Amino acid sequence: MSNALTHYGITPPTQSLESYIQAVNRIPVLSAEEERELALRLHRDGDVDAARRLVLANLRYVVHIARGYSGYGLPQADLIQEGNIGLLKAVKRFDPAVGVRLISFAVHWIRAEIHEYILRNWRIVKVATTKAQRKLFFNLRKAKKRLGWLNAEEVQAVAEDLGVRPAEVLEMERRLASPDTAFDAQGEDEEHTAPVAYLADLRNDPERTLEESEWAAFNHRRLAEALESLDARSRDIVQRRWIDEEKTTLQALADEYGVSAERIRQLEKAAFKKLRDHLAA
Repeated sequence: MSNALTHYGITPPTQSLESYIQAVNRIPVLSAEEERELALRLHRDGDVDAARRLVLANLRYVVHIARGYSGYGLPQADLIQEGNIGLLKAVKRFDPAVGVRLISFAVHWIRAEIHEYILRNWRIVKVATTKAQRKLFFNLRKAKKRLGWLNAEEVQAVAEDLGVRPAEVLEMERRLASPDTAFDAQGEDEEHTAPVAYLADLRNDPERTLEESEWAAFNHRRLAEALESLDARSRDIVQRRWIDEEKTTLQALADEYGVSAERIRQLEKAAFKKLRDHLAA
């Protein structure tokens, strides 16, 4: 990301955060029409200069979003850097035909990159690994700032609000309260053994490897069956929009099928609903 910012004429925040913030705040904000025109140039022609201007005009919003995560004890400059990566990804994927402003679309990508960075670095031992645990991690930490230790009613309320079991809330609360421990630390206190002495290494466990392989094969078969349940056009849209390595844009598919980009989006949405129903059956 540092090389990309330098290419765009902006000093990375890790070098001078104050100078960086002053620089991005001086960049003019784009009007809705200007933004749409630039997005069309990027989407239609792959215009790199249009992408550069879209990125630059939205860097100030990344700073604003990153400030909301200052309570995790991580460098603000690093949070901004990660958010900028999310912005770059959003600009690359932004489709002006959707009819929303770029920042409305980009917020998800910016927050996702910041969340990943926090989860990678906030603790040596990961506190959250699944999507549900990650959602619980951020919501529970926010709630604990206000409530401190949760009582039984508060645990139940958090569980119902996030759609998880109370036991998962208690487990995440315990993880948040636990201090970091060096994996192979050696100490004189026999009651506090380093994790290296009792944690099993399951990386080369044949039973686990076989189980993961069979589960992956099962999911692959289920997805293939679900895709076969779609009509040919819907299957082609899903395949080319989400599965193929080289993704196809809504507009390119619209031109090919002789319909609007909005119609392709509707077909895509309907296809995903049918896939979810098939997989849930």
